[in-house]
Amino acid sequence: MRILELLSPSCVRVPLHSTQKQEILDELVDLLTENGLCPDAASVKRAVWERETQRSTGIGEGLAIPHGKCAALPGLVLAIGKPAQPIEFGSIDKKPVQLVILLVSPPDKKDEHIQALGKISKIMTSAEFRQRAYAAQSPMELYALFREAES
Repeated sequence: MRILELLSPSCVRVPLHSTQKQEILDELVDLLTENGLCPDAASVKRAVWERETQRSTGIGEGLAIPHGKCAALPGLVLAIGKPAQPIEFGSIDKKPVQLVILLVSPPDKKDEHIQALGKISKIMTSAEFRQRAYAAQSPMELYALFREAES
């Protein structure tokens, strides 16, 4: 699986307009909806927020990978957003988040969901990649970084 199979430039937002955790999650779901990838935004928002309230998806080093499962989706969807300013996300290392990568899938796509999370994690492991992503000034610049990472 490749991240670019799930991500289109139109589902990358730099900067995000929202400044609070739940608002950012909603904004990313709305971005998916605007692009025709999310037929039931309310259900997806609920699923993502329920998962987030169980345990923060702020995994540290300035990164959050919120994710969830929702039967309203036909397949895996991905949106990426960079907050205008780093935000509090309840991260395990207590550092603010500089990049949010949202992954949502239907419940019957468990293997694909795990593969996608693994691929995202592998790309984001590179400190150099993270710093370049956090410095991105436009959606196309951020999208190009992911394209370069997968080439």
